[in-house]
Amino acid sequence: MPITKGLDKLIKYNDRSIRNLTTAPAAAGGDTGALVHIKTLTASSSATLSFVHGADNVVLDSTYPIYKFEFINMHPATDATKFEFNGSDDDSSHSYDVVKTSSSFSTYHHESAPGGPHGNAVLAYNSGHDLAQGTGFQYVTGPGDSGADADQSQNGTLFLYNPSSTTFVKHFMVNMQSSGAGAGDSAGASDETFTAGYFNTTADITAIQFRQSSGNLDSGKIKLYGIKDA
Repeated sequence: MPITKGLDKLIKYNDRSIRNLTTAPAAAGGDTGALVHIKTLTASSSATLSFVHGADNVVLDSTYPIYKFEFINMHPATDATKFEFNGSDDDSSHSYDVVKTSSSFSTYHHESAPGGPHGNAVLAYNSGHDLAQGTGFQYVTGPGDSGADADQSQNGTLFLYNPSSTTFVKHFMVNMQSSGAGAGDSAGASDETFTAGYFNTTADITAIQFRQSSGNLDSGKIKLYGIKDA
């Protein structure tokens, strides 16, 4: 007997058979419209990509308690570099040098085991990526460097919490996946990096800038969303 026969008698949602279920239940977390698209920036031999509150319809204030940045196929022009970001709390000059404290770790696996500068399979803390009251740009890929081959890219997400709070520091969490590990690692690698920290200021964060640690971003998109309060 086919395994699907009578399945509707066994699988139910809120005591309703699946045969009679005409609408899917809402996703966990509530309103499917909670994610609001704000702005998309597209790289084209770009030195930086910046989201500045009040410029080009960008919103980065108390309108939303959480902001999400999506990185899609970010392709570096230069091999053996890292994707990085910084924030600004200066409304006029937008100097990207806010004090930050952060931590970072990565999972890494090389295509040609046991090759690569970090071995075959590694789960490691990135001591060179963490900041302790530092003002420099925050690396979010590593420990290996991102490759610039035609088929290699960087993808992931960044969440920024309450950028306009005058009470709390501004926390961020980043998850990035990059391919290739730069010079001397032509076989490539899968490199997933997790970074978390905070901008150590109670001033508004009014702009966020992304760039490669050296060279331009050839292509790729960054999408900014606001997440509504439930």
